[in-house]
Amino acid sequence: MPEITSGWDSFVDLPREVEQGLIEIGRTLPVWSMKGTFLEPSTVERYRTQLGSAPLFDEIRNRLRSTLNETTGGYAVVRLRGIAQALGIGDEFLRLATAILAEVAIPFQPFQRWPLWKEIGTNLNANPGMSTGIGYNAFHMDLVNATQPPDYTTLLCVRPDPMGAGASILSDARAAVSRLSPSSRTLLADAAYSYGSFFDLSDAGDEYKPFPILDGEPANLGFVRFTAKMLAESGLDEAHAQAARELADQLVAGQISFTLQRGDVLIVNQHRWVHGREPLGDGQHNVRPEDRRLLLQLFLRDTGPTEPIAS
Repeated sequence: MPEITSGWDSFVDLPREVEQGLIEIGRTLPVWSMKGTFLEPSTVERYRTQLGSAPLFDEIRNRLRSTLNETTGGYAVVRLRGIAQALGIGDEFLRLATAILAEVAIPFQPFQRWPLWKEIGTNLNANPGMSTGIGYNAFHMDLVNATQPPDYTTLLCVRPDPMGAGASILSDARAAVSRLSPSSRTLLADAAYSYGSFFDLSDAGDEYKPFPILDGEPANLGFVRFTAKMLAESGLDEAHAQAARELADQLVAGQISFTLQRGDVLIVNQHRWVHGREPLGDGQHNVRPEDRRLLLQLFLRDTGPTEPIAS
């Protein structure tokens, strides 16, 4: 039987046998149901049963969980390019991608005003540094100002930037923190930081304002609550701002980058890694709106195999 291979440990390439099996399964998966903001447990079980019939999928599942949770890992890119070519990136593909992600943690919908898979398109009128902008999107974790941020954030590439730019950037936030001086880490542990608004969120806890960047929790429970955008927040004193800038510099120094292609699914463990994006290519005004970069985002809660945490 074929073995699973990858360019490096965090990139999961599917053997052809697995890919063909998942294409057939993708054509038969039922529409998902929700229980509140979480994927319905019966949907998770149905998806799990059908995925289990794919050759070698147990190995894929175990590899993915290990890559996302081991101390030297924390992110993965599942390359579903062949499946996207066969199924397109429509309902069948999204059901299959959701089923695979449900093997990591439970898909949930903290933003009720958006669907489970939230579009991140390209808006030429948006602030260039925002997720939908065309400029540099600096390092951050999602829902940084919630007491219970998603454990994982995932990004599915529907269309890469046709100009060939817009690489994803990642950095190991805990490794970056370890390179700071003790005095900087002490400052980052103070509840001195704030960013953004907080409204229309479900199952993400309460607003956390101000918050510490370092919460003192174990790595599997706590977060490095960082977003470069908070450096512009008014009221931040120079000492705390300088400590955050030092962390930002270390994140950039340790960054990795790669360009997602159609069908790639990036999964980021937010307890350890932060993410961002390089600028899109010049000439976006000459690209038709329907051809511009488009990602879909889905959040995951690590709450056990089937049940969401009690609210």
